[in-house]
Amino acid sequence: MTMSNTGGRRKPPTIHDVAREAGVSRGTVSRVLNGGHYVSPTAQEAVNAAIRRTGYVVNRHARSLITGRSDSIGFLLTEPQERFFEDPNFNVLLSGCTQALAAHDIPLLLMLAGTRDERRRITRYITAGHVDGVLLVSSHSGDPVAEELREAGVPLVQCGKPMGLGAKVSYVAADDRDGARDMVRHLLSLGRRRIGMVSGPLDTPGGVDRLAGYKEVLTEAGVEIDERLVVSGDYSRASGEAGTERLLARAPDMDALFVASDLMAQGALTALRRAGRRVPEDVSVGGFDDSSAATEATPALTTVRQPYDRISAEMVRLLLAQIGGEDPAAVILPTELVKREST
Repeated sequence: MTMSNTGGRRKPPTIHDVAREAGVSRGTVSRVLNGGHYVSPTAQEAVNAAIRRTGYVVNRHARSLITGRSDSIGFLLTEPQERFFEDPNFNVLLSGCTQALAAHDIPLLLMLAGTRDERRRITRYITAGHVDGVLLVSSHSGDPVAEELREAGVPLVQCGKPMGLGAKVSYVAADDRDGARDMVRHLLSLGRRRIGMVSGPLDTPGGVDRLAGYKEVLTEAGVEIDERLVVSGDYSRASGEAGTERLLARAPDMDALFVASDLMAQGALTALRRAGRRVPEDVSVGGFDDSSAATEATPALTTVRQPYDRISAEMVRLLLAQIGGEDPAAVILPTELVKREST
């Protein structure tokens, strides 16, 4: 820290102090701070060591005036605010993305936009340049946010396959269809044949693909698809409970249940207990995600694990690459069947 001329009060170190400490020019320090282009490894290490010794902190506002960047990323959840606090998956993704960006010294701004007015305000804020890019979570078909951001030239990576935008938008997704296939094969291997499903919303890629995987495996096994055994939910605990009640009323002989999220599966277990059905003796139950909801359930849920740590890291990697000028790209990651007491 440098000393002021009045009262011995310390003032924050400047870029000039770093340059003097490192024995390099101010321009070299500036290039290191802006990505290290055209800087030798020796000079870069000298500057980084000088930054540590002096305690220099980058003035992000000043740098943004020069670079035209905000040096921040938005984490945009287009769901009602209560879903963020109920569904553990969103918190896991947020934490993973925050950690991945911290390695680049970039802060992450949480943005919740569950209503049309909120989406309009957030879109206006983003396109005004307040963030350099967006990590978009839980986009529904017909939701204009992704298309509006893309048309505005905002770097964007979506969690889950985009519906209707194809290769125009970068995305990272777990292999929802294959994960669902693994779960239904497991239920069939237990001798179950009247397998119900509470799917996710059918205006989301996960909702569509997990239902498709369920139907594909039943068809391959020669089990007739009975539409009475399929209902959809919205990934909330309440919708899993309500959906299971409908299935029991329609098909009281149901002997297994595949629920498209662990949180909904918790609701399904509640409905089954209330109906006097034992899990897994009477009805085997499988979830999806391997979130904390799976291990907190009674009995603990057999489920399909999504690799959220890798999803977060890949979303950040693709977004930073896009901000750096690369074209949109897609990553699909494998899932894993995790067997527990519910089956």
